[in-house]
Amino acid sequence: MRGTGEQVAEVVRLEGARVLAVLVRHLGDWSLAEEAVQEAALAALQTWPERGVPDEPRAWLTVTARRKAIDLLRRERARGDKERASVALAALSRPEPPEGDEEEAVDDDLLRLVFTCCHPSLAPEARLALTLKTLCQLTVAEVAEALLTTETAMARRLTRTKHKIAAARIPYRTPGAAELPERLTSVCSVVHAMYTAGHAPHGGELVVATDLCAEAVRLARQLVRLMPGEAGPAAVLALLLLTEARRPARVDAVGDPVLLADQDRSRWDARLVAEGTALLSTSLRRSDGIADPFQLQAAVALEHDRAPSYAGTDWTEVVRLYDLLVSVAPSAPARLARGVAVAERDGPEAGLRAVADLPADVRVRGVRSELLARCGRYGEALAALEPRPGDVLTEPERRFRDARRRTWTEQVRSGGT
Repeated sequence: MRGTGEQVAEVVRLEGARVLAVLVRHLGDWSLAEEAVQEAALAALQTWPERGVPDEPRAWLTVTARRKAIDLLRRERARGDKERASVALAALSRPEPPEGDEEEAVDDDLLRLVFTCCHPSLAPEARLALTLKTLCQLTVAEVAEALLTTETAMARRLTRTKHKIAAARIPYRTPGAAELPERLTSVCSVVHAMYTAGHAPHGGELVVATDLCAEAVRLARQLVRLMPGEAGPAAVLALLLLTEARRPARVDAVGDPVLLADQDRSRWDARLVAEGTALLSTSLRRSDGIADPFQLQAAVALEHDRAPSYAGTDWTEVVRLYDLLVSVAPSAPARLARGVAVAERDGPEAGLRAVADLPADVRVRGVRSELLARCGRYGEALAALEPRPGDVLTEPERRFRDARRRTWTEQVRSGGT
């Protein structure tokens, strides 16, 4: 089938990550695998929009990436790096990747590479950034958005991380079972960040990148199966499912976003809510009721899922949960979400005070504009929503904001402040 550029890019992003995981395992050479997959992805982006996405896109990308790797290695051998080229070419001559060792604990290629990326010698932020960039196939700008930093700072961080890997000779190998626990927190963070990148994409045409969300849920399920007695994986999967349950109502018939207050709750997936609720209870029992950040976020999601209506949400409990979250894992997104909950409990002026000192990025300004409009301060709401250099929104978000600006402009013209 033929596809739009956006659809093709999404297929390439998802399948490219899986191909990278297979090639790294096959070659044992991260840089070579990444370069080969990047060239294969570029070839797909150039040809698929016209010729159509192949019936087996992963197979197409795998074959193309292997050919690109062979070309790269032949060029290296011609330049004199014969030992590396010979070893890698020998690996590529095998028809299929080698089977894992008997002691190998992780049998999913993509999850295996997530664990591999989360090497304890790397700083937690570096592990997360590297994995989002390579395995989730996010751009530097998308990784920066996910981790709340600038594109320039993120580019520097990724460069430093790769230099450290090379200088320290950090091995890209599958960790053994005994090594998994020390990497678990980072792996949970990566899976959650992967879902977040799909749930709130950085630019593009879609409100939700459903394939990326589905892949994150799949990895979370694999993680629970791999480590069934751990609280963390159960909490992450609970959070993802309790959030995913609302996805069917998040967009309207033309693909534009629907605010939580306006969603048709009959479209929420009750099966996912029930599964997520059970997982959260299991996770809390395993941690003796002492909640970690994923459990707290899952508890917030559950409060929304079980509320009979938006107005009927227990906002006092939601604020309490966000207070706990901010105390154990302070972050701008958590404080922003807390501000929204405070506004629902105590009114928009209280919400404005709660978010007053947050960095004025595009998301924060969007929330402030809504709260200002609720206070009848339409001129200030328009000023807060004014686009700035560096703002990146999806097209549906842009249309939503344009509609808000038209409405508030009319309010100002009709005598509003």
